[in-house]
Amino acid sequence: MLRRGLGFGVAFVALSGCLALEGGAADGVLAKVPDEVLAIADKKQNLGAVRINPEDGCFEYRHIGPVETTFLPLRSTEGRPICTKTET
Repeated sequence: MLRRGLGFGVAFVALSGCLALEGGAADGVLAKVPDEVLAIADKKQNLGAVRINPEDGCFEYRHIGPVETTFLPLRSTEGRPICTKTET
């Protein structure tokens, strides 16, 4: 299981330099979410507005709540955050 997660992390690091942005520099929303992310992301999340947090390299999705709109960590169907790199 660890090898699978590490493999995804390496793939995301390689892909992160090639990702196009849709919303501009202000919000960093990706024009297209990588297929690898779509395959493991929990479908209950808004996958229409996804970005990468520059501080930790993890994917975030735009959550529109009754009071505010904010970005939350994008999680896999297993509840784990989906990141472009592994923590050291």
